[in-house]
Amino acid sequence: MISKVYISHSPADEDLALQLARALWRVGLESYVALYNLSPAISLAERASFGLRNSECLVALLTEKGSLSPEVCQEIGLARGLDLLIIPLQEEGAKLPFFIEHLRPQLFREERYADAVGLLIKTLRELSRLEWLTVACPKCGEEMTQYLTPQEEVEEALAGAGWLETVCSYCQNRIRLDARTFEPVR
Repeated sequence: MISKVYISHSPADEDLALQLARALWRVGLESYVALYNLSPAISLAERASFGLRNSECLVALLTEKGSLSPEVCQEIGLARGLDLLIIPLQEEGAKLPFFIEHLRPQLFREERYADAVGLLIKTLRELSRLEWLTVACPKCGEEMTQYLTPQEEVEEALAGAGWLETVCSYCQNRIRLDARTFEPVR
């Protein structure tokens, strides 16, 4: 069962990695992102090693810059050595690093990144028992935890309007959620 995910990315892709980390958090998955501007007392190599050794899965965020990043390639190598599940998210035009050329990546274009994140969440749901959804109400700011919408309802929403609806348990505000990433839609 997957409960912790390591997100491998280049420094140039930190924003995409943080978007992914927030989406995983909303569905109850802990993620490690080797943030490049944090923890000056702990080296990037130590943060990466700790994150990988405490994860069950590595998501390799492979943009054109990310696939050439020495850090990303080394993290993939360590994940292979630790026998972690590796799921590549590959931007169209980027190359897969040597150690994962044999894997089937989830392809994306930058403007459709949320679709790739949604497919990744669906994949992780199939491999895990994800039960809870954490939502921050855009109106009152309160965080609430709810049962995660069944995948069948998510599929119906994606085929239709593209959003799910819930109600804030604090202020009773109706909240629309992007059916791919479960992010509140404003």
